[in-house]
Amino acid sequence: MLIGLSLGALGGGGSILTVPALVYLLGQDPRAATTGSLLIVGVTALAGMAAHYRAGRVRVAQGVVFGVLGIAGAYLGSRLSTTVPPAVLLAAFSVLMLVVAAMMVFRRRAQLRAAAVGEVEAGSPVGPVLQVRPTLVCDCPRVVKVVVTASAVGLLTGFFGVGGGFVVVPALVLALGFTMPVAVGTSLLVIAINSTSALLSRIGHGVHLDWTLIGVFTLAAIIGSLLGGRLATRVRPERLTSAFTMLLVVVALYTAARSFPQLV
Repeated sequence: MLIGLSLGALGGGGSILTVPALVYLLGQDPRAATTGSLLIVGVTALAGMAAHYRAGRVRVAQGVVFGVLGIAGAYLGSRLSTTVPPAVLLAAFSVLMLVVAAMMVFRRRAQLRAAAVGEVEAGSPVGPVLQVRPTLVCDCPRVVKVVVTASAVGLLTGFFGVGGGFVVVPALVLALGFTMPVAVGTSLLVIAINSTSALLSRIGHGVHLDWTLIGVFTLAAIIGSLLGGRLATRVRPERLTSAFTMLLVVVALYTAARSFPQLV
């Protein structure tokens, strides 16, 4: 429920807790956990997107394009994940969680500085990457940024079994000019597409899933995501972000303490 709550309220970050929860709380093998996480995160993201869609905070066409651009990265990440020892995978995962926590802190500080000096609010529209006029106008540097970011998100999704919303949300804001609420809603669609493509690339490669566990876990996460969608409109986002960042750091340090000694 906590993971779903974070996905629904913040549009990213929550899915990164799924793998540690499956491994350390429920005793799953790391490879099975990263695969099962894709299913849990994908379904939960779709459920959480429903409330955002009804509120007009999902840009379907742009989200589908961003997600499709990440399919190749998701496939590559899934194939690479099967070649990495479990201890190395978890150690790298702990580092990724710390990076995500740092990104959330830096993004919040940048928003506060912008507000203090009266700059444009973070997430304000900055114009589309493509404009249809009598002649086609292309903001090519931003197009390249979108393609590279979408591919990187797909790679992270496939390799670690995470949704990648912590990268998708700022990318949608900066590259596509979405407001923050729209970026959060649309990111859930991107997460669902990336998770599905990565999951399909893993099927039939010797990973056995506990379907009962995944089903119960997913149901609880869906309930949390629906609550998170409502919470996003009632609680200040910075409070949610701060609390989640602290939790992320704690889980990252625990994962590192369990995994790094096994590398020696």
